[in-house]
Amino acid sequence: MTSDTHADDLLALRLDELLDALAAAAPVPASGSAAALVGAMAAELVAMAARSATGWTDSSGVAAQARALGSRLRPLVAADAAAFARVLDLRADAMSDERDLGPALERAADVPLEIADACAATAQLAALAAEWTVGHERADAVAAAALAEGATRAAAALVHANLATVAGDRRSTEADTLVRTAGEARAHALEVG
Repeated sequence: MTSDTHADDLLALRLDELLDALAAAAPVPASGSAAALVGAMAAELVAMAARSATGWTDSSGVAAQARALGSRLRPLVAADAAAFARVLDLRADAMSDERDLGPALERAADVPLEIADACAATAQLAALAAEWTVGHERADAVAAAALAEGATRAAAALVHANLATVAGDRRSTEADTLVRTAGEARAHALEVG
């Protein structure tokens, strides 16, 4: 897959095709798309675990929130690829206007920040589900918290990478806060699990 491939096509790929696209020599899709995909998977695990809980009056609400987070993350798989491809295209085109690169880098930082935000929220829901589940469903909730934390960390690293030339940007601070939130959620899930 090259940077001129339509990013929207990513969600239409079979899983093995998407994994092959990630492994290809082409730079798009990359780690932001992978983080969004992992976050979406974690969110669906949380939904499944929450629905399995007995005696938890909020289980259906938590499952719905988790499904909403998964739905929020799915289009970010393609959005991140498109934002990154735009940056690559501008850098490769000698005729491009340098003034276009700044906004492209901003977008390439904004999308991973959205991914990190949704993944940190997923980790928090996973920790909550871990409190109310037992057996393999609790193990799934704990695993979802770990996956969501990892995806949060990956996305936050991209925020920093794409803002390397912008000192003190609020998005860097926000990304760090989301990483801490996700880490605390994962630690809590492990404690109760």
